[in-house]
Amino acid sequence: MLKINGVAVATPKTFKVSLYDIDGETYRNAKGELIRDRIGTKRKLECEWPPLNMIQISTLLKAVKDEFFVVEYPDPYEGMMVSRTFYVGDRTAPMLMQKDGQILWEGLSMNFIER
Repeated sequence: MLKINGVAVATPKTFKVSLYDIDGETYRNAKGELIRDRIGTKRKLECEWPPLNMIQISTLLKAVKDEFFVVEYPDPYEGMMVSRTFYVGDRTAPMLMQKDGQILWEGLSMNFIER
């Protein structure tokens, strides 16, 4: 479902697309009316993964190590798969358990914010 810089990564357990406006100067005039200078609309992808092994989590974290990267994802606004340039927010990766000598990580979460 997701590709980062052309490489397929593990499918997230939860995937949420937010659209938000970028405003320039916004204020209210003497009549109390909003004067708004919308200069763009951007996306934020909120992702959380199911349990991942060491290789899977490492692959994901290394895929987003650069300042900017391209994500291919299903966009509800466009109604199709799109590719856009994003950067990553904070990354959280709590460890779930060690089972049969293998460490599993539950709940890796990170947000991708459009450039």
